[in-house]
Amino acid sequence: MKAFLILEDGTVFEGTHFGAEKEIISEIVFNTSMAGYSEVLTDPSYAGQAVCMTYPLIGNYGVCRDDMESAIPWPDGFIVRELSRIPSNFRCDVSIQDFLCEYGVPGIAGIDTRALTKILREKGTMNGMITTNEAYDPDEILPKLRAYRTGDVVSKVTCDEIYTIKGATSLAENGPISGSAVFVAGDYQKGMREKCPSMVRNLSGTGKRVALLDFGAKANIPRSLAMRGCDVTVYPAHTSAERIIQDAPDGIMLSNGPGDPKDCGPIIDEIRQLYETDIPIFAICLGHQLMALATGADTHKMKYGHRGGNHPVKDLATGRVYISSQNHGYVVDTDRLDPSIAVPAFVNVNDGTNEGLVYTGKNIFTVQFHPEACPGPQDSGYLFDRFIAMMNGEVQ
Repeated sequence: MKAFLILEDGTVFEGTHFGAEKEIISEIVFNTSMAGYSEVLTDPSYAGQAVCMTYPLIGNYGVCRDDMESAIPWPDGFIVRELSRIPSNFRCDVSIQDFLCEYGVPGIAGIDTRALTKILREKGTMNGMITTNEAYDPDEILPKLRAYRTGDVVSKVTCDEIYTIKGATSLAENGPISGSAVFVAGDYQKGMREKCPSMVRNLSGTGKRVALLDFGAKANIPRSLAMRGCDVTVYPAHTSAERIIQDAPDGIMLSNGPGDPKDCGPIIDEIRQLYETDIPIFAICLGHQLMALATGADTHKMKYGHRGGNHPVKDLATGRVYISSQNHGYVVDTDRLDPSIAVPAFVNVNDGTNEGLVYTGKNIFTVQFHPEACPGPQDSGYLFDRFIAMMNGEVQ
């Protein structure tokens, strides 16, 4: 069946439909990862967006549910050059075609993804439509595309209830925690126990108690903490600062998530209260942006964002460069950063944008990239160790 990708500037790509038979309007973004499309599809930060993969062949190893970063896929649509409809991998649970059909996500294959990526790089991120309607009317569609906004997608992806993940006492005792083994509970994880029993294994253990504010948290964030012996209590995004402080955690994590951070006004107000405490805080991606906004800094939308597993970031304290995984379309504006509140800690080697902050006189540090992801493969995982050292009262 024919399918069409229509951009808000009037550009049309014709390809082949796959996945769910559904028409969608979304923000069109591209991801430069050469592998890891399962993790991309299940990253909640893509809510409100349709993802174009720049790597030309997608689907050749299918989808392994143990590799999922959440219980369901979040992108509105999926765009690829060549789709492998017959996966070949011993870990494969389902093909991409069947996976997207299962969750109602449409896809388009066979288009020139290089040309699409070039357009988005030159003109900036645009909205678009994926449709199988060959009789589409551009005069009717284009105004709808230009009017589309992602809106409050954090409320869409966050968990509905508080739940706790017990940390491992030792890897020798519990074995390696593979895939999304600690991502459990809530409507956000609906159907997980039936579909992916290996992803809900209970781990026993004690350690530091971490409060994780879920703005669309990837599974590997609580997993990375649990592997280090932390008991992680996950809170819905709109939980009050008072409730979290009342629970007396040893540390607080602010997770990644989708959308414009400035759409999260009430959340920013609560984070401002958390900043005023002496509780150590570590924030990733959207959490990094929200903490900056909560303390008087500013953010702005990037031309086309950073999405992929090959972004070099430089630690300004050591001069060392790490290869990072990233997924964001907004960035903290360091021009409006008050050094008495925070100073840059990491910078993007490619374009000089901010990749992290250290807060002056506070046990708070934040990063724009994803240390829980594994592009290096373990380049920046040490940041979780730094967070635990902060909770232990060690000098950083």
